[in-house]
Amino acid sequence: MKRFIAVPLLLCAAASTALAADDASQARIARSKAAIQTFAGKLKAELGRALKEGGPVHAIDVCNRVAPAVADEVSMKMGLHIGRTSLKSRNPADVPDAWERKVLEQFEQRRAKGEDPARMAVAAVVEVDGKKEFRFMKAIAMPPLSKAPCLRCHGENIDPKIAAKLRKLYPHDQATGYKAGDIRGAFIVRQPM
Repeated sequence: MKRFIAVPLLLCAAASTALAADDASQARIARSKAAIQTFAGKLKAELGRALKEGGPVHAIDVCNRVAPAVADEVSMKMGLHIGRTSLKSRNPADVPDAWERKVLEQFEQRRAKGEDPARMAVAAVVEVDGKKEFRFMKAIAMPPLSKAPCLRCHGENIDPKIAAKLRKLYPHDQATGYKAGDIRGAFIVRQPM
């Protein structure tokens, strides 16, 4: 059984950012942000290519096959583990653990109070099975359809061809019904201490 003990280091709020206790923590936060930027940038480029080549149904394969490979590539290159998680997971490999679930629920509470999800992030040292690891989570906000195609596969009115492909690849999919501005989930970065 996994045991989690979290020591918060950073909580980014819309109005201000509390600084972590030391330079090492700041370095880990900066590395986490860089990893997320790299991962998100590569994934966005791959999705853009797939959309041009074959439309949204073709792009689903990018999320299914390419996204994990990009996450592995960035993880290996940067010496950490990066992924995505959500309260409404599509991929069973992305289901949040207890600590991640708690942070995602806090993100939802903050959004309900009017905070911009694009500015939400949390860093903490978490003890898992007696070992400490640094974790950084950054909320993923659903953009309007005009800015990104995410709602085509995660929105409320999904094209039947897209829905059929999603059911085939993800029979237990929960990651639909989102609107622009909702929190789709979060990037999660883990670094051993």
